[in-house]
Amino acid sequence: MAAASAASGSILCKQLLFSLLVLILFCDACQKISLQVPPHLQAEALVGKVNLKECLGSASLIQSSDPDFRILEDGAIYTTRDLILSSEKKSFSILLSDSQSQEQKEIEIVLEAGGKKIPKRHPKDTVLKRSKRRWAPIPCSLMENSLGPFPQHVQQVQSDTAQNYTIFYSISGPGVDKEPVNLFFINKDTGDIFCTRSIDREQYQQFQVIAYATTADGYAPEYPLPLLFKVEDDNDNAPYFEEKVTIFTVPENCRMGTTVGKVTAIDLDEPDTLHTRLKYKILQQIPSHPKHFYVHPDTGVITTTTPFLDREKCDTYKLVMEVRDMGGQPFGLFNTGTITISLEDENDNSPCFTENSYFAEVEENRIDVEILRMVVRDQDLPNTPHSKAVYQILQGNKDGKFKISTDPNTNEAVLCVIKPLNYEVNQQVVLQIGVLNEAQFSKASNSQTPTMCTTTVTVKVKDLDEGPECQPPVKVIKSKDGLPVGTELPGYKAVDPERGTAEGLRYKKIGDEDNWFEIDENTGNLKTIKVLNRESTFVKNNGYSVSIIAMDADGRSCTGTVVVLLEDKNQPPQIEKQVTICRRNENFAVLKPEYQGGGADNGSPFEFILGDSARRLWTIETSTDGKTAILRERQNLDYNVYPVSIEIKDRHGTSALNELLVRVCDCRVPSECRIPYKLPRDAPLSNVILGKWAILAMVLGSALLLCILFTCICVTAKRTIKKCFPEDVAQQNLIVSNTEGPGEEVTEANIRLPTQTCNICDTSMSVGTLGGQGVKTQQSFEMVKGYALDPSQGGGHQTLESVKGVGQGVTDTGRYTYSEWHSFTQPQLGEKVYLCGQDEERKYSEDYVRSYNYEGKGSVAGSVGCCSDRQEEEGLDFLDHLEPKFRTLAKTCVKK
Repeated sequence: MAAASAASGSILCKQLLFSLLVLILFCDACQKISLQVPPHLQAEALVGKVNLKECLGSASLIQSSDPDFRILEDGAIYTTRDLILSSEKKSFSILLSDSQSQEQKEIEIVLEAGGKKIPKRHPKDTVLKRSKRRWAPIPCSLMENSLGPFPQHVQQVQSDTAQNYTIFYSISGPGVDKEPVNLFFINKDTGDIFCTRSIDREQYQQFQVIAYATTADGYAPEYPLPLLFKVEDDNDNAPYFEEKVTIFTVPENCRMGTTVGKVTAIDLDEPDTLHTRLKYKILQQIPSHPKHFYVHPDTGVITTTTPFLDREKCDTYKLVMEVRDMGGQPFGLFNTGTITISLEDENDNSPCFTENSYFAEVEENRIDVEILRMVVRDQDLPNTPHSKAVYQILQGNKDGKFKISTDPNTNEAVLCVIKPLNYEVNQQVVLQIGVLNEAQFSKASNSQTPTMCTTTVTVKVKDLDEGPECQPPVKVIKSKDGLPVGTELPGYKAVDPERGTAEGLRYKKIGDEDNWFEIDENTGNLKTIKVLNRESTFVKNNGYSVSIIAMDADGRSCTGTVVVLLEDKNQPPQIEKQVTICRRNENFAVLKPEYQGGGADNGSPFEFILGDSARRLWTIETSTDGKTAILRERQNLDYNVYPVSIEIKDRHGTSALNELLVRVCDCRVPSECRIPYKLPRDAPLSNVILGKWAILAMVLGSALLLCILFTCICVTAKRTIKKCFPEDVAQQNLIVSNTEGPGEEVTEANIRLPTQTCNICDTSMSVGTLGGQGVKTQQSFEMVKGYALDPSQGGGHQTLESVKGVGQGVTDTGRYTYSEWHSFTQPQLGEKVYLCGQDEERKYSEDYVRSYNYEGKGSVAGSVGCCSDRQEEEGLDFLDHLEPKFRTLAKTCVKK
């Protein structure tokens, strides 16, 4: 019975312990706190938890006045041994102190022993007093790694319906009938739940168990009750470093506080608890002195503490690290690991020669020969750009006769002679040589930037008996193309270095492909034996080569070459004679000279100069490369053809005067322009040459005019009898009659007079006769004084008087010579006919009658108004006094 009573008391104590773990009473933050605990407390049992920060926010030292209890940083109170509270109360104090503020606080803890006894079960027939409902989930915790004894009581579930029924209790779920099976069981009569063995929280953190209450016949008066058994963590896992072998690298001479790396550790205990609060510490540095590294205790970041890391003194350090849980407290679990830190090399040491000066000898005229090797020392990492040497000749090598290089295998300096030395010029050469590394120097934080190391090399030149020297090897002389036979040219001159002159040397020609020259044996001069021809196949790049050998009295010799550069005659540049400016596209013309010859060194850049008369109307701009020029109008000119004089010079000043015809037209492309290339009447005719297309257009226009005249003659004549017309003795011409109605005797359909002079463009109308022949054209031209042709083709009113010129003493009233009439009508009519044939829209056939201009004389025909509607009879008396040609025409047209 005593054992049963003790077991029952133990179960009751544990039940009260786990139900009161989180009970914290705060009457005052730093005053007495009472905790309800069971009478029997096991070792390392959680008694309760107090909030230490409410009393002292920054406590650096936490102590317990009673050694039976241990206080953690989070305020948790643990027992250090098994305790049985003999009295109902037990008290002790928690001592808090702050080392910085020297402040101390004290919290009094009172433990009150208590616990409810298990009530005896009443008989079924006894009327019970109703109590608080007990079928509800009860929080429950299990300590992992519990030592027992087992089975260990967990908690008890009871149903109020047991007052009326005989209730049987059962459970199911993980730990019961699921893995881990048989970890929990329940007393079916009392509802006590027991645990059969210890639990590992890292494997099972909690268990969700379902409790059932049923009667003997299977009736369930209660709903299934979910129970959560949480496994409390025990600090049973020591932290360990994540990587077994950790290697960090850091540059040497880095600044203090440079981050080397970060170490990490793993703790399998419950996160965010004191069991997994880790602290890092460096236990040992190898080598130990001086201390270069520091680790942050919370983050594990390793940094440097000094700027004196020198790879040349020590290239590797090892750190023995410790990681401890429980916030680094001595009772916490820990592990150790080794960290390797390797120093990266920096170019902080300059290479140095092993000797301060060197001496070497070499014979004159020797080339491509090694004369000296030099060794350097460098403390930086071998076979890296930080230690590989780069040598330079700083002084004494103006002529480039020496070359220095690096032996890739030994890192030595190799000094060679690459051009011949002349003893007669210099018997000794002093060189200053410096050495650097391939990589740039890096300035250490604790030292100065390295400087270049230099040394001196004295090279002695040995004298040799040598032959003549041919310097330079190739001599170029210029000559004109077509140089006649017998012309003497300067030849090649060699020098005897011993004497410094050319005396005693003999010259001989050893190479002359086409045998153009003969050589003077004593002077080396050349004389032509053929006419020089630049177009010869033996001329390469405008040059003809002759090889010559010079010998002294002892037979020593040297060879030189004479290149005769043939210059061609320079031809002035030329441009096209005609250009067109299409206003709809652009208002300028691009001039590109065509260069006719003179060699590659002639030609562009060109210089363009406008003539004096052209500068009033035009400007010219030369392109940046000097190959082309842009001709622009100073102002908007009329659509016409303009002569422009331009002088063009090449790069050597050879120039030519070019006469250019510029056609200004309303078009998009030059082919649309209908203005022929001919000069206006007021333009000077000097230095103007008609182009081939202008000549062709004139020939075709004349031929077409003759065809039209012949057709009109055939249509007009009703008889095939050849009529002979009288000579134009009086030199008189037909004048168009401006009557507004036909005469009675004129009934021929081929002769129609216009009823209104406003509309004179009728493609089916015969407009008159010329020399007695009817002319039928697609346009009609009024050639009376006061009327003008289409202004778009002549630039204004053009009459016989304007062509002949006013003020020349015209005494005949309205009469002109036949030559004057022909010179006016022939080009105008030919141009009109040509343009009408070219234009599909016939827009050039639109001629309009212009306003009458009085020119000093009246007309016997009366009014020639444009739109006269007068009905009175016109005076036709002048028809009785016609000239012979018109009478002949009238007789032909009269109806017989």
